[in-house]
Amino acid sequence: MIDRIHAMRTFVRIVDTQSFTRAAESLDMPRATATTLMQSLEALLGTALMIRTTRRLSLTEEGASYYERCVQILADIDEMEASLRQNSDTLGGRLRVEMPGALATSLVLPALDDFHTRYPNIDLAIGVSNRTVDLVAEAIDISIQTGELPDSGLIARRLGTLEHVTCASPAYLERHGTPTGLADLSGHVAVNCMSPHNGRAVDFDFDVGGETLNVKVEGFVKVSDELAYLTCGLQGLGLIQPSRIAAQPYLDSGALREVLPQWKPVPMPVSVAYVKNRRVSPRVRVFVDWLAQLCEQAAHIDQDLSRVRQLMRGQRPAQTTGTASTAQTGQRGRPRATPAL
Repeated sequence: MIDRIHAMRTFVRIVDTQSFTRAAESLDMPRATATTLMQSLEALLGTALMIRTTRRLSLTEEGASYYERCVQILADIDEMEASLRQNSDTLGGRLRVEMPGALATSLVLPALDDFHTRYPNIDLAIGVSNRTVDLVAEAIDISIQTGELPDSGLIARRLGTLEHVTCASPAYLERHGTPTGLADLSGHVAVNCMSPHNGRAVDFDFDVGGETLNVKVEGFVKVSDELAYLTCGLQGLGLIQPSRIAAQPYLDSGALREVLPQWKPVPMPVSVAYVKNRRVSPRVRVFVDWLAQLCEQAAHIDQDLSRVRQLMRGQRPAQTTGTASTAQTGQRGRPRATPAL
C-alpha cells in the first residue's frame, strides 16, 4: 500500500509546478520516486489523473476534480495538525522563501538565529534576488516583494516600507562636485540599475512635497545585481540610490556620503505574497508573523544597523515609536529594482 497522503501531496505539487522534476526537487525526493507514486496512485484510483506529453502536463477531467479535493483535504490536515500542536518545537518542515537582497542581507539573515531558536525544526530555503518569481511553478511558499504588487493572482500582506538614500563615494564627489539641488543632477553620472520587469534603467525618484518626481540621470554602467550596484557606487562610478539599511554602514564609515538630503527618495512598500486560493500553512504563518515583528522593530532604524540585532535580542532603543505598517502611510512608491547589498 502506498502512503496516500504522501502521494496526494506529490500529485498536487506536480500539478502546481507543471513538472515532475521540479516537484521532486521541492519535495526532496528522486524524480523516479515521484513517477512511481503517481503510477501507484492512478492504479489505486483506477483512473488516469494526468496526460503526459514531452511538452506539458494536463489534467484529465477526473484529475482536475481530484486535484481540487486534494488541495482542500491537505489544507484541512495541516490546519488540524497545527491546532493540536502545543509548542513550537513540533512545528517543522521545509519553507521556501524568495526575497530581495536589501532585506535578506541587511535585515533577515542577521536575525535568523532568533527564528531558529523559536522554531528549530523548520528548514528554510532562502532565495536572494530581485527577479520576478512564479510561486506556483517554482514551488515557492512565500515571496517578499518591494514596490507596488502587480495584479498577479497573489494575495499579499503589507509589512512596511523600505527607505532609500541618494549617495556617492568621496572620490566621485571630488571629481564631479556635490549636487545641491535636483537641477544639478543633469550634470552628474549615475550607476543605473535595471528593472527586473523589462531590463530598462530605472530613474532616480524623489518625494517633493508629497509628489513623486522621477529624474533620469545618465550613466555608463547599468547593473541588475544588488551587490554590483552598491560596489559600483563605492568605486566612484556614479550616484546611487540604495536602500538605507544596506548603505548605512558605509555612510557611517565615510565610504559613502549622502547627497540631497532635503529630497528623500520615495520609500518602497514591502509586502509578503502568497498564492491565492491556498490556506496559509502553519510554517508560512509563523515565518510571516516573525518577519512582520522584525520589520516593525526595525521601522525607525536609520542610523545604526547594529540596533536591528539589539532589537531582536530584546534591547529596544530608547526612542522608537510607531509601527512598520504606519510609519510611511500616505507615501507612494513605484515598482522598481531595489539596489542594495
